[in-house]
Amino acid sequence: MKKLVLAMFLAVGVGYLFVGQPQGGAHVFANEQKPEVGYQAPHFTLTGLNNQVYRVEGKRDKPVIVNFWASWCGPCKMEAPDLQKIFEKYGKEVDLYGVNVTSNDNPETAMEFVQTYKLTFPIPMDVTGAVSDRYKVMAFPTTYLIDQQGVVRKKIIGMIDAATLEKELKTMLAE
Repeated sequence: MKKLVLAMFLAVGVGYLFVGQPQGGAHVFANEQKPEVGYQAPHFTLTGLNNQVYRVEGKRDKPVIVNFWASWCGPCKMEAPDLQKIFEKYGKEVDLYGVNVTSNDNPETAMEFVQTYKLTFPIPMDVTGAVSDRYKVMAFPTTYLIDQQGVVRKKIIGMIDAATLEKELKTMLAE
């Protein structure tokens, strides 16, 4: 009896290893939302500075870059022009949401930041901090690359330059 239970346990374990392995070896847990590579990105709906509603909630028409930032953040200031360049170059292929963590900022300085850096991509406002909490944002900026299936493909803590982000984006678009 012990051998039968052990054999069944091993079969389930080995089956799990193979079923949970998509291309590239990353686990994909289709129904589990977690801000980690291989998991469904946590769903959210936020209103932007332009009063439009922006969502991340599973499958989508195109991948999305979600960048969490605050106007007082030095690295965010250095990164902003590169994000704008990426948006201008890839905006038809990828959505880019610059989520202002308004719970650690304020709408007026966020608007000044957007105007100063001439940002034209959507700026959803995380007024309560609930979305940044769900994404476990511990530092600004933090960026997530999320594929068309809604799966987190890359998590970048800290500033990323345009060339590196473009390389990561091209890899995701090629999959």
